[in-house]
Amino acid sequence: MIPALEITGLSKRFGGLVVTRDITMRIAPGERRLIIGPNGAGKTTLFNQITGDLRPDAGSVRLFGEELLKLRTKDRVAKGLARTYQILTLFPQDTLLHNVVLALLGLRGERWDFWRALRRRSELFDLAHDALTQVGLGGSGDRLVAETSYGERRRLELAMALAQKPKLLLLDEPLAGLSQNERNAVSALLTTIPRDVTIVMIEHDMDVALAFAEQITVLHFGEVIVEGTRAEVVADPRTREIYLGE
Repeated sequence: MIPALEITGLSKRFGGLVVTRDITMRIAPGERRLIIGPNGAGKTTLFNQITGDLRPDAGSVRLFGEELLKLRTKDRVAKGLARTYQILTLFPQDTLLHNVVLALLGLRGERWDFWRALRRRSELFDLAHDALTQVGLGGSGDRLVAETSYGERRRLELAMALAQKPKLLLLDEPLAGLSQNERNAVSALLTTIPRDVTIVMIEHDMDVALAFAEQITVLHFGEVIVEGTRAEVVADPRTREIYLGE
């Protein structure tokens, strides 16, 4: 079986600082993979290299067997890669629906056309509404982002990613900053995403994350230290050493 995501020997340094060192992992289609590690372990840097926001010094990244490193970020998205960010990137003075539509325009390589009413693009609005419905915001499309709660904005960002119909979805701390009720709601939402979408998630809320993940990769100082099932990773003394200093 061709992996959904195959990373081989991925390395990046800034001067004398190594941020990823020879990272290698294989993620199966439909898998739910969790990437954990202390602050500075290289987790977000790894995502940035997968998406093309950061160019690695060495290595390979393949999406369903196709090399990505020679492709621009937008071309990787067109191949089925979507991502959310640790820091929200939304248009607060625009509506939820319009934020999703703009994400779809970006996926298609289109720009805003002041001479053509965007409302004529009914298919984009239908896709955007479906994505909002999928994350429980179907009745909120006309609200301004600035009027929503932080949890709703997290779900909006997820809707923007899901609207792109990704094959691989990278989630960078999707529960960060949420209340317990909001974490429970977003966690439940993640379980409804169909298995034709492979999910790789960075998360610090270990209770939620461990319940979600089938395979876990532990990073430390830019290297893969431990990898395996939930039981294997939790039982490994290297995991306790990294997190508890034992």
